[in-house]
Amino acid sequence: LTPFIMLSLAAGVIPIGFAFWTALQKPQTIIRPQGGFGGLSALFNSLRDPRLVTSFKDILIVMSIWLPIMMLGIVGLALLVHSSKGKFAGIMRGIYYLPGALGGIANFMLWVYLVDPQFSPINFFWKDLHLTSISSVVSIANTPYILAAMLFFQGVGSWMIIVNGGLNGIPDEILEAASIDGAGTWRNIISIKLPLILPWIGYAFLLNVAYGFQLFLEPYLLNEITQGGVPSQYAPSQLAYEFAFTDRNLPAASALSLVLLAISLAIGMIVVLRTGLLGDRKVKS
Repeated sequence: LTPFIMLSLAAGVIPIGFAFWTALQKPQTIIRPQGGFGGLSALFNSLRDPRLVTSFKDILIVMSIWLPIMMLGIVGLALLVHSSKGKFAGIMRGIYYLPGALGGIANFMLWVYLVDPQFSPINFFWKDLHLTSISSVVSIANTPYILAAMLFFQGVGSWMIIVNGGLNGIPDEILEAASIDGAGTWRNIISIKLPLILPWIGYAFLLNVAYGFQLFLEPYLLNEITQGGVPSQYAPSQLAYEFAFTDRNLPAASALSLVLLAISLAIGMIVVLRTGLLGDRKVKS
């Protein structure tokens, strides 16, 4: 456990502790360069900021579009691959995983070409919608759908492999016994496969929710390429960035980051308790 404990301390416990300590300070100013203890003032200031509600509203709209499609895609593709046999299943796993292999900037650059009508291979689609520039495509109204599509294609293949691993862990004897008892394909899926892989589905949902609340790179870069077409505080993590590096208010940024952490932990606890993520699943009779 030593390597895991060291990594957890370096990447989790110590940064959270530092953020908590910073959130209790006063922001440094020219008049008060030393800052000082501020109690919960930074937390209240960050929660009272009018941009906070807007940023949460924006990210919740994205997640309401993206997460249902994401989970259906993950489970559906995992079931399709699991029902396939031999080399075909391996080939399809590789094809589905390819978009996820292009993470970060590489994936984003592909989307820059897709949403730019001047260079896009689907420019006929944009022309039919009377969208002639990248700014008109990446508008406030279209941004949630573009972000949802980017996140879906970037992650569905990777998570499909994880859920498919859960399906591969189901003993063949269980599926054979169900077939002998007369269970068809849909009965196997509903009564055997889905209950047994529910912890994997819950794990995928939990980490995707956490990633959604931490969304930063995609809206930030969309803002850059459209020269302000997407608000610079589109997501809560972007607002924390604004607090830290535009407003020079590190305590407020730290306080907001702790709020996001608390939300992710609360959702995580609900998912763990509802899916039995840390326990065993039973097959429905």
